[in-house]
Amino acid sequence: MYIQESELILNDDGSIFHLHLKPEQLAETVILVGDPSRVAQVASFFDRQECAVENREFKTITGWYGNRRISVVSTGIGTDNIDIVLNELDALANIDLKTRDLKTQTTSLTIVRIGTSGGLQPFVPVGSFVIAEKSIGLDGVLNFYARRNEICDLDLERSFVSQLDYHPSHAAPYVVEADAELVARIGRNDITKGITLSANGFYGPQGRVLRLPLNDPDINKKISTFEYDGKKITNYEMESSAVAGLAKLLGHKAVTVCTIIANRLAGNATVRYGGSMEQLIKTVLDRIS
Repeated sequence: MYIQESELILNDDGSIFHLHLKPEQLAETVILVGDPSRVAQVASFFDRQECAVENREFKTITGWYGNRRISVVSTGIGTDNIDIVLNELDALANIDLKTRDLKTQTTSLTIVRIGTSGGLQPFVPVGSFVIAEKSIGLDGVLNFYARRNEICDLDLERSFVSQLDYHPSHAAPYVVEADAELVARIGRNDITKGITLSANGFYGPQGRVLRLPLNDPDINKKISTFEYDGKKITNYEMESSAVAGLAKLLGHKAVTVCTIIANRLAGNATVRYGGSMEQLIKTVLDRIS
């Protein structure tokens, strides 16, 4: 299958359009972070670094942590950027960029997103860690792809729409499970496992009110009381649904783990989360190596 130039755009040096990476610069284990400055923070734990590439909000450092080759890539904020990053990472692994043909043998990447998040339950206070067993996407990204129903939890989707009296003008929610082996390996017994909600914005879509009123002022109350099969929604963030969904469609293993920097029920937050983020990074590196 030949892929046209308009569909797979390459730079003059042969690198892929947004990430500016070449296939040999990508490791099979990938850590995703939102903030470009966090790439250097993760890479500071590497024993050695091979390359550093940067374009727009997308920054990559590939190196070694023990015996594991790892690429850490910044995505910026939002599932729209995840759509770019996941598709380009997959293209680097599974499309021959010189011939523009699909490779006959596919490579499955291991992808771990390390991020920040807002807690929605009293048992996930500021400073705690949450790993997303399932992600509910409010962004609509996965709805543009075929086979979306084959990988989604349709019963949970229907329950979510029903219990929240979900506003019909919003994008249809989708629910995707993270890779179970990664959840077990990284989460173990000391990280809270939960359902993560990925919003398509930081203010109104997460129920924040500054000067603009919401079309559903009770949205966060409904979300915090939602329950399905004995489980509640633990936290808000903005990327995990597309990471889990696109990875599953493309045949990769993925999971999102976050440090909680705000608790929406308690109404408190911190911008001094450097210590907990550093601890989370080290924990993830140790458990995927």
